[in-house]
Amino acid sequence: MTFTRPDWAEVSRGRLLHNYRWLRELAGLRDSPQRAGSPGTPSDELVAVVKANAYGHGRAGCASVLAGEGAGWFGVTSVEEAVSLRQVCPGARILAMSGLWHGEAEAVLARGITPAVWEPLHLELLVEAAQRRGSGAGTVPVHLEIDTGMSRQGVPPGELERRLEAFGAGSPLRLEAVMTHFHSAEDREATQAQMRVFAAAVEGIVGRGLRPEFLSAGSSASVLQQDTEDVTNLARRIGARRMVRVGLGLYGYAPSPARQGGAGLLPVLAWKSRVTSLREIEAGAVAGYDATFRAERRTRLALVPVGYADGLSRRLSNCGCMLVRGQRAAIAGRISMDQTMLDVTEIPGVAIGDEVVLIGEQGGESISAADLAQQTGTISYEVLCAIGARVPRVMVD
Repeated sequence: MTFTRPDWAEVSRGRLLHNYRWLRELAGLRDSPQRAGSPGTPSDELVAVVKANAYGHGRAGCASVLAGEGAGWFGVTSVEEAVSLRQVCPGARILAMSGLWHGEAEAVLARGITPAVWEPLHLELLVEAAQRRGSGAGTVPVHLEIDTGMSRQGVPPGELERRLEAFGAGSPLRLEAVMTHFHSAEDREATQAQMRVFAAAVEGIVGRGLRPEFLSAGSSASVLQQDTEDVTNLARRIGARRMVRVGLGLYGYAPSPARQGGAGLLPVLAWKSRVTSLREIEAGAVAGYDATFRAERRTRLALVPVGYADGLSRRLSNCGCMLVRGQRAAIAGRISMDQTMLDVTEIPGVAIGDEVVLIGEQGGESISAADLAQQTGTISYEVLCAIGARVPRVMVD
């Protein structure tokens, strides 16, 4: 679809592939996905997480690029997201990481979606749907999540024994993976405490005669600090393969701002607009809603057609900036729903049509999602995911 409003986000194929390859290597997956499993090579897996519209980058475009590189596993939030992704990646394995709900089990089976499960409801819905379809024993792969301390989703260890009853002889369910999620991946002590709970659960599962193909744990943070050894050792001990799930790192950001500078990651998205109007106001004149900006001198204002309906945080009013002609232009006044004003008094030659960078690089200057997150008291995840649906994502390079 052609877009005419000058407000768009450029998503770099080259940077996305750089991050994917670099994270694979850092995780110890040095061979390409196509060669994984070759003689002498541990056939571990990396799940490329493209939930929430690929963290705001455009799920279809990013998944297509990664699938072309050979990525075999993708992670999404819901069955609904998985069904949409299946149209883009017909041959990929798709993990729906937040369980399933009433009416979704049929889609799981029909579209070859792999759900994370932990509630009795998840297991019941899948078994019932499999029985209606006449599915054979062990034909429905699932990833059983263990709650090791995050208290968000997963089987509490005390309830594990009862959940395993669903995998008895003749069950259509197949325990393909056992997974968990670390609540503070950069806290080594907290992660080791969770790993002890996870190891005990895994050993209990193996003791029941169940042999998961994968142990799935670890995120971008785990990979960036190369803290996957415990999961690897546990997997090897039971004859399983290791699986890590990376999200934010794919898109060029470290989960912790403190690690951003040392990470070999390249931000994938640049958010851009253009100057659509210019005017000069006299000293003492006000601009924007509630008159929060008052000119202290004769001031030149540039209008940019981007506002909080596009995902630009209103908290940046009167304190944020954008790049124009390679220089920082301060946001003047309140950010409104569809428009923002910039003070370009000190930037010579600004003209209607000039490119404006909200996130990205221009000249020798740059603004990152992490910068905006720091200014608004949030995290880069939220800044990226907040970029609205009406901002077109354009794949470049």
